[in-house]
Amino acid sequence: MKVSVLDIQGKDTGRKVELSDTVYSIEPNNHAVYLDVKQYLANKRQGTHKAKERGEIAGSTRKIKKQKGTGTARAGSIKSPVFRGGGRIFGPRPKDYSFKLNKNLKRLARRSALSIQAKENNILVVEDFSFETPKTKNITNVLKALGVENKKLLFVLAEQNNNVYLSSRNLKSVKTVMNSGLSTYELLNANKIILSESSLEGIESNLTK
Repeated sequence: MKVSVLDIQGKDTGRKVELSDTVYSIEPNNHAVYLDVKQYLANKRQGTHKAKERGEIAGSTRKIKKQKGTGTARAGSIKSPVFRGGGRIFGPRPKDYSFKLNKNLKRLARRSALSIQAKENNILVVEDFSFETPKTKNITNVLKALGVENKKLLFVLAEQNNNVYLSSRNLKSVKTVMNSGLSTYELLNANKIILSESSLEGIESNLTK
C-alpha cells in the first residue's frame, strides 16, 4: 500500500512511500495481540503487595483467656486472624507477574497491530524533522498542522532525537519511541501513529526477521 509523505506543516510533499504488505496488510492474529498486550501489562506490575500473616504480627504471645469455662470459643493468641489487628489468612505475597513470549509471536502481534491501524487509516508518514531547541510549542504546532492535536498519538522515530522527545514529553497524549522500541499495547492504544519517513525501513527490518 502507498501512503503520501507529509511535511511538518501538514502539506503533501508530492512523494509517496510503499508500506510493506507483510507488515501493514496482514490478517491480524488476535490471540497473538492478546498475549503481547497481556505480557506488557503484566511486566508493568510491581508485585510488591504484602499482608502480614499471624507469624509476622507484633504482639503478645500469652494465652488471652483460659481454655475452658468461658462459654465462648477457645483462643490462644491475640494475633489470631479472627481478632481485630490479627494476621491475615492467605494474604497477598510478593510475586513476579512477568512471563516470556516467543520473539516470532511478538513480531506477529506488532505486525497485526500495525495492520489494524493501517486498515483504519490511522497511520501518517511525515518527512524527517528536528527542532533547534526543545520546546513543547514546537511539537504542538506540528500536531495542529497535521490536524491531530486532540488525538492520542504515537511518534515513531528512526533514532534518538532528544529535542523532539523533550518537546513532546510534557504532553500526556503524545508518546515518542524509536522504531526498535515498538510495543503492541502502545500501537493499539494510540488514535494515530505518526511514522517518520526514515523509520519505515527499520520497522520493516525488525518485524520481518
